[in-house]
Amino acid sequence: MNNLTTTLCLTIALLLGSSGLSWSKDFQKGLSAYKSGDFATALREWTPLAKQGNAFVQFNLGLMHDNGRGVLQDYKTAVKWYKLAAEQGDAYGQYILRAMYVLGAGVIQDNVYAHMWGNLRASNGNENGAKLRDLAATQMTPSQLEKAQDIARECARKNYKGC
Repeated sequence: MNNLTTTLCLTIALLLGSSGLSWSKDFQKGLSAYKSGDFATALREWTPLAKQGNAFVQFNLGLMHDNGRGVLQDYKTAVKWYKLAAEQGDAYGQYILRAMYVLGAGVIQDNVYAHMWGNLRASNGNENGAKLRDLAATQMTPSQLEKAQDIARECARKNYKGC
């Protein structure tokens, strides 16, 4: 029984370890392709990693859709990827998502959510997040500010899930 348990543990460790190596290899291949302008390869390598929850890759897929690199420019799809990254605490995803709400790109323009994402970015120690949050606040009513702060607190309490 002890040998069976040891064998199972080693098999699982090898499988998990090899999938990590595969992820790393796919990530590097996608990164090299992206840097060389081969966006189609980057998209092909990164999409499975993004679907598996890699926040850095999710953010970069958001950038690709936002800027039309290797895909048609699609702000809604960009927002989808930025939000997935932001909900994992990715500060860049939070920052860009805030901008998408300010501009109404891929989402309905909403200063409350722009403020909320800027506030979360600022709470993670980013000075620019605070500046941009405060800029959004100049265009908001006191009740909107209160709502944005309540949503930000709730979002942080839920570890950014479902924001």
